Order: sequence, then structure tokens, then C-alpha cells
Amino acid sequence: MRIETTDPVAHPEHIFYRRCTIDLRSGKQKTEDVPCNNLEDVLGGFGRSFQMLAERDIKNAYCDENPLIINTGLLTGSSVMTGMRTYFSGYSPIKGSQAGLPAAMWSTGSGKFGAKFKWTGLDELIFENRSDKPVYVVIKETPDGPQIEMKSADHLLGLSTHEKIMTLQKEYDSNAHFAAIGQAGENWENNYMGAVALSTEHQLKLQEDKCRFAGRGGMGSLMGYKNVIALVAQSTDKIKRVAEAVKKVNINVVKGGGSIRLQPISRGGGGGTWAAYDALQPFHAVPLNNYRPQGNDLPEKLSRKNVEKDYDIKSAACYRCGITCHNYISEKNEDGSKGEFIAKFDYEPVNLLGTNIGIHEAGQAGRLIQLCDNYGMDAISLGVTISYLLSYNERHPEKPLLNGATFGDYDKICELIIGAGGGKYPEVGKGSMRLSQNTGETDYAYHVKGLELPAYQPETNPGYCWAIAGGHVSMGTYGILAREGVSDIESWVKAITQDKLHIVGFNLLGLCLFFDIGNGIATQMVVECLESEFGLNVSIGSIRETVRHCFLHAMALEFRQGYTKEEFDLPAEVYNKPNPNITLPNLVTPEFMTELKERVWSVFDPEVEEILNRFPER
Repeated sequence: MRIETTDPVAHPEHIFYRRCTIDLRSGKQKTEDVPCNNLEDVLGGFGRSFQMLAERDIKNAYCDENPLIINTGLLTGSSVMTGMRTYFSGYSPIKGSQAGLPAAMWSTGSGKFGAKFKWTGLDELIFENRSDKPVYVVIKETPDGPQIEMKSADHLLGLSTHEKIMTLQKEYDSNAHFAAIGQAGENWENNYMGAVALSTEHQLKLQEDKCRFAGRGGMGSLMGYKNVIALVAQSTDKIKRVAEAVKKVNINVVKGGGSIRLQPISRGGGGGTWAAYDALQPFHAVPLNNYRPQGNDLPEKLSRKNVEKDYDIKSAACYRCGITCHNYISEKNEDGSKGEFIAKFDYEPVNLLGTNIGIHEAGQAGRLIQLCDNYGMDAISLGVTISYLLSYNERHPEKPLLNGATFGDYDKICELIIGAGGGKYPEVGKGSMRLSQNTGETDYAYHVKGLELPAYQPETNPGYCWAIAGGHVSMGTYGILAREGVSDIESWVKAITQDKLHIVGFNLLGLCLFFDIGNGIATQMVVECLESEFGLNVSIGSIRETVRHCFLHAMALEFRQGYTKEEFDLPAEVYNKPNPNITLPNLVTPEFMTELKERVWSVFDPEVEEILNRFPER
């Protein structure tokens, strides 16, 4: 970016981001320095891309007019801790309204690709139309600025995400990092939950499939529809000396706030996101068998303390990050040494491709995660859709769906994942909303607004109703009942309409939400980083106002795509069959939810209406 002001709020037009637009059909491209219109443009991420999406009239995600927008945040590639994110935005194949229209969506992941993309000198890449042939796109740093080239991807077709990245690594030097879809994205017609795999330092050095993923919303499937199979970002590293102000912030991120519980046990933390098992199981609130905890100790079989008895576990962090939030699981040899690598364990995939589908053995759960990753699918959408199918089969043993898989049937669940990734099981690949509509049994399909829920019981999180891009990345209420004991309606209204929506702010700036998970980005730490890295003077108030506007702008887009307020709701089973085994207070009673909805909408309605009135006519 080119910055010619210290005041991006008053003079955003004095800040320019470099954008390349490629017409995939003709091959024509246009690179330009674009003046920012507002602070959303300056910060980047979905705040910038959703403004463009608001200008489009999209009736079907798979149409030439639906762009695929790839960009970064202002702090992506900076010396600020967790500043590594890449954003993929467009109208989603999987998330859509009952009116049949796709919702605007973004997906994001870490790894080193985002930093390399930024270091080429490019801030945003937009794919218009569709390529007639499969291509991969190279973004290369040159003395004259970023150079973008399309190349044939025929040799990549049919390969897994990891195999694609390993193949490309052999063709490019050590300055390159990669983003690739798997077979699921290639089979976009029958799979709407394709993810984009982002290469990591661990993956490239060890040749093990340790990707990060931009998974939510099916942006890998949209990329597959565009016939873009992979991206290469090739640039020298632009690592500068860490300023004293940023160094203090980075230390605070690692040692303070919400990230401390994610640190390894040896450092006094809980051992990564996996520690959610230990936090939720005392309340029997770990999802089990399609979000129906049984009040027993089955979930404990996949807790870290039990898994480490039989498997090698290594805590790990992303590139230049001190938050070791995930774990690598490998076989353990007879002599106790590390054996074959199996998978990366994060809480969501371990639960949704483990406990929630009746799999309680770590090696099996790991192999299912590995299959999901290699085929390039969103683990959340895949796991929840499979858990719905297993629940249906349990209820209809006389006439089960597909291969008749049931909870815990490892071999048949493997078949479902392989079939969905290969495009042979569209019933799974198109998500739980469509599958449940086809069966006519929608009560126990665990999605909100067409997007599958993460691994937190909806009974404990009514805030799911208003999430705009996935319950735990766009509405930070998922832990306040279990961790903070918040159960009164006053606090929940405040959390949903004010405090916890600010978690989406991380998806503007290029930061991981673990930067300061409890407070969002509107903190003094972020103010100091923007001043130190770019000389920008931005107040906490301006950041809060911008984040809130981006959130409500996304909600307004949902309404314009046909959503009704009735769709801002939890799965009916939560109301119809309250689970007595969950020992936390049952917030989701009809009375509580009626009052909560009235009060939340009384806050949101005027602001959303104002935004809708300002939308460009289509």
C-alpha cells in the first residue's frame, strides 16, 4: 500500500492499495493503485471486499458475474504477531437463503502464503468470469512491481491439496508459497464446501501435509468453478526489525489475554484449541452424536491427556507466531519415538470429525481429518453434514441414506468423505441444509442460515443466530456461558449487539482472532501497531465504529439476498427436545429467545435499514 497521510479516517483517499483484476475468459488483466474510500478499504479483508460484493446482483454462486476476491489485511505480512491472514471472498455456494439466493461470504487462513502475497507488492487480486481451461496463477515480485501470469494446471488435476503444493514447490524456488484447492473444489458442481489450502513453513520443509485452510463458505468450490486450481506467491521475505512498540504488543499477545490458555501445557496453558474439551466436558457440553451429549465420559477419550498415551503430540505455531494453538499428531513407535505424521489437531475438526460422529479413537479421527484436508473440504461443514446423515440413518434403520453409515462406523464414514470429496456424494457435498430439505427432516440439521455450526452446543450460544460467517469467527459469544457464567438476558443483548460482534474485526486487519480473543481489535494494542508500522493515527473509537459497520453491512447483504428474520434462528431440535444432560443453564427456551430476538432486533434494525437504503441499485 502507498500511504500519504497519517489520518486515514479523515483522508482515506490518500492511501492507495494495489489491485489486479483478471478476466479469466480473455486473460486480460488490469493493475492499478486504488484510492481508499473509507477506513474499511484501508484496513482491508472482508471490509473492503464486501463493498464490492454489494454492487453485484448475484442469483447463483456459480455465475461469471460472481467475483472471487483475494486480499490481505493491512497488518498481513507485518511484524505484528499473528499478521498472516489471506482472505477469499465471494457469494457462497453453500451459505444461502431459503429464497435460494447465495450469501456474501469470506474465508480466511494463516500459513505464509498471505505474507508472500503481500510482499509481491499486491494487496488484492480479483478474478472475473471463468477460465475455459484449468489454470494456476503466479504472482511474482519484480523490480517493476507485481507480475501476474496464468499457466496451465493440467498436471495438477486430481491431486490432493498437499500433492498440488508439493508439485508446485518443485517448480518454484524457496521464495514461493502456495494456495491450492483439492478434488472437492474441482468437483464444485457436487461439492459446495471446498476449502483453499495454504502452504506453511512446516509443510514445505518436512514434506508433510501440514497446510492451513481457508475453509468456511465454500470459497475453494468457487475457485474451482473459476477453473483456478492454485496460486503461487513468489517474493523475497520483507521482514523488518521489530519496533519496540510492536515488540511489547507481541509479548502481551503471547503472555496475556485469551491466548494464554492456548499455550502448551509446559508453558502453563491448556495445550491449544484442543483444550476446549477440558473446558466443556465438565458440563457435558462437548458435541456428541450430532450435538446430543449423553452425559457420559465418551468425549474424554479424545481429550489430550488420553490421546498422548498412545500417540506422539507436538505443539505447533504458525509462521513467526508465539501462540502455539494447534498440535501435530503422529504415530508413536514402540520405542516411544515419533512415527508417521497423521494430522493437525484443532478443536473443531477433532470434535466434528471425531466425537460428534461417534469416533472416539484418536488415530481414526486423525485419519478422517487427513482425508478431509487432502480432499480440500471445510471440516466444519463436512463433519456436521455427516453427523446429520448418521442421525437420519439411526432414526431410519429400515431405509438409511447412501451407504447406511451409522455413528462410529469408521470405514463407512471414510467412504462418505471420499465420495463427497470426489463429487460422488452430492448429498453430503452440498451441506446439511440441502440434505435435510431433501429428507424433509430439518429439525436436527445443525446449521444457521445455511452454514453449519462449529463445535459448541447451540443451547449454550444463542448468539449463533446473528453470526454472519460462522458462529465462532463472527460472533464471539460461544464461550461466555461456559467460561464466564453469563446467563442473564441483559448481558446477552449487550454481548450480541455490542461487545462480541467485534471478533469480526480481526478479519479486516489480517490478524488471527487469538491476537486478543476477548476484546476484538478495537484495543490500544492495535492502535499502537498501526502507528508504529505505518504512522497512522486511528482511535479505538474509530476502529470500533468501523468494525460494527462492517458487521451490519454484511447482515444487510444477507437481507438483500432474501433472508428473513425467521432464518436467524437455531435448529428446531434445540427447542423441541431440550437436552437434560447439559448441566449449564438452558438459555434457549422459547420465552428467552422471543425476548432476546425482540431486543436484539430493536438495536440492529435501524442501523441495518440505513445501510440497505444506501446500497447501490442493481
